[in-house]
Formats: sequence, structure tokens, C-alpha cells
Amino acid sequence: MKATAWEFRLRYWIHLVIYVLGFTAPWDRWLHLDSIRTWQLMASWPARSKWLSFSNATIAVLAVGIVLALLAALLRTWGAAYMDASVVHHTAMHGEQVVADGPYRRVRNPLYDGMFLHTLALALLMPPSGAVFAIVLIGVFQLRLILAEEVFLTEKLGEPYRQYCSRVPRLLPALQPKIPGSGVQASWGMAFLSEIYMWGVFVSFAALGWRYNSMLILQGVIVSLGVSLVTRAFLPKMRVAAE
Repeated sequence: MKATAWEFRLRYWIHLVIYVLGFTAPWDRWLHLDSIRTWQLMASWPARSKWLSFSNATIAVLAVGIVLALLAALLRTWGAAYMDASVVHHTAMHGEQVVADGPYRRVRNPLYDGMFLHTLALALLMPPSGAVFAIVLIGVFQLRLILAEEVFLTEKLGEPYRQYCSRVPRLLPALQPKIPGSGVQASWGMAFLSEIYMWGVFVSFAALGWRYNSMLILQGVIVSLGVSLVTRAFLPKMRVAAE
């Protein structure tokens, strides 16, 4: 069930391929399905039931997308602030010590939780079949990555990591910290830069969503991805300069 080493190494590209397939949903054309977006479909349900007008339902779904994108950006940035950006985006697994500060006191995998919330936000812009495809595959793939990391960290860190896992939930954050902090200082500036794509997606939803044009938001997402790729190319140099 756990992911292989090459899956972990190529995880960003695998995520990207899943998202592209979710947005394009080529099977819709093969099956001659209507090319509506999940946003429209979700807004039509309360409108048909006469709970809300279609206009208000559209705004409500947009609000959900904005909140999901914001939570994803916040959670990812919070997690990255307590872990070196070079480790967060590295192609190999790392495990020098148990990270027990920030969100890691409440949940073991805040970065994966943030990515899944991000997937839910993007799914609103996809065709319904593509949204289901992306949510299911991203969920399964991330679980496989988590299991692979847990095996690696258990072998590398031993009993301290086992004790950490026994006290801190894997995916559902605890309301209260489950362990005391270890004294790691957060690096917020580097964390924001490493997660600039997530913040760009949030801004795209918040600033462009009021045009009620999913393709316009998608253009903002693509621009955010481009900016993040350029930023990540300079992250190692930034980290060295900061030290």
C-alpha cells in the first residue's frame, strides 16, 4: 500500500498529472457528457430545491472555495515554517529528528492535509467527473506517501518516532497539542515563499471568483504555479543567504 521511492521522488509531477486529468476530464468527451463545472453543479442543487437562488448559491460555493484555499495555504505555511523548505520540497525522504512544534503537535501530516484541502478547492473548477477522479486519486496517493514516510521515519528515528505516532493523530488534527514543543523556531518568510503557489491560488479565488468565471480563476492558478516554480528555483540560495 505504501508508495515506492520513485513515486515519492516524482510526487509533485504525479500530483500535477492528476490535476491536469481532473481539469481536462478527457473521458467526458469520449462519453459525450456535458462540460459543466463542479461549481455550477453544486450551486444548482440548492437552487433546484429552492433553498437559495442560483445567484446566492453560486456565491456560497465560491465562499467555500475561498475558505478551502485559505485553510490549505495557512496549514501548508504553518507546517513548512517548522520544517526547512529544502526538506519540504526535496525529492528524497529526510528524518534527522522528530519535528514536534507548530502544527506537528496536533497532527503528524499537516502538509498533506493542506494539499488535500487545496485539492477540494481546485475540484470546484473541474468537471464533476474530473473532480471525483482528482479527489479520490490524490487522497489515495497521499495516503500511500504517508505510509512510506512512516516506515522510513520509524526505521530512521526508532522509538522516539513511535512514541510521537502513538500520541499525535495521523490526519485529523487534535483540538489541543498532544505533546510539548521541542523549541524549534518558525521560519515564516521562507515558509511563505515555499508555499507561494498556495497563496496565489487563494488570491485567485478571492480576487477573481467574483467574476463567476471558473476559467479566469484557473488562469490565476496557472500563473501562481509559474511564479512558484521560479521562486522554488531560488529557494536554496535564499536559505543559504538567510543563514
